[in-house]
Amino acid sequence: MTEQQQTPVADPPAEPPEVPAEPAAPPAVRKDRRGLRAALRWSAAVVVFAVAAAGTAYGITRMERTDVPGLATESDGRWDYPPLTKPPLPSGSPGPQAESNPAGTHHADLRALLLPAPKGAKENRALRGAQGWLPADVFLKEIAEKEDRDEFRQRLVDWGLRHIAARGWTTEDGTRTRIYLLRFDTAAVADDRFHGVLFPYSGPAHRVTGTENVVGDETFPEAATVAGVQRTVYDEAEPRGAEHDRQAYLVSGDVLAVVLQSRKGTAHAVPFRQTVVLQSQLLG
Repeated sequence: MTEQQQTPVADPPAEPPEVPAEPAAPPAVRKDRRGLRAALRWSAAVVVFAVAAAGTAYGITRMERTDVPGLATESDGRWDYPPLTKPPLPSGSPGPQAESNPAGTHHADLRALLLPAPKGAKENRALRGAQGWLPADVFLKEIAEKEDRDEFRQRLVDWGLRHIAARGWTTEDGTRTRIYLLRFDTAAVADDRFHGVLFPYSGPAHRVTGTENVVGDETFPEAATVAGVQRTVYDEAEPRGAEHDRQAYLVSGDVLAVVLQSRKGTAHAVPFRQTVVLQSQLLG
């Protein structure tokens, strides 16, 4: 339909009034109507453009940085872990941080609280144990000195170790990760008899096998703290041995978690921190 066809048909003239009025100006009316239609068309175009632009912006914010042309960056070193889901609690059982659970008991299966290995990693089957429970002597091999191993073993006996669940893997770059979850009768035992005594900020009481000079890691970000989880983190200072080692000791309720990472050359900080935080989230 043409513009001329869209012009409304004028109404038939009305009867002349008794007092003549000033004649109307039809061209001005047509001009105003055409202007109005043009303004509406432009307004609609602006709205469509704005919606499209907003949709594009939303799409970009939903994309990974490396998917946006011109914003691609190399990986920051994080590992590709599978989605994490906390295991369900038995019906009616409180979580370890609940006020109704003063002992800090983890009622969930301890083996299900272990962080899974990241994508592409090779599992250390020696840490599986029998039906998922690791003998204490296998864990104690992480301690370098025999005297320290014997002291730690006796401490485990005296303070009622219940279970150890463990998982380990090696990634493609050669980083070896070992995670041990030690469960005791109460949160007080895990904290006061182990974490608070054996893992002060200055350095662990017992040297881990392969380490030399281990000190408190002041670079670990406080923002990475997980509620309900106490954390002590160590780094191996230079000069180092054949490997660079990083260590973290976590307490959540009745569980003491030991996270160890070792790598020839440099054990990178990013995957270590990522591993520690994710394991903390599973326990917290």
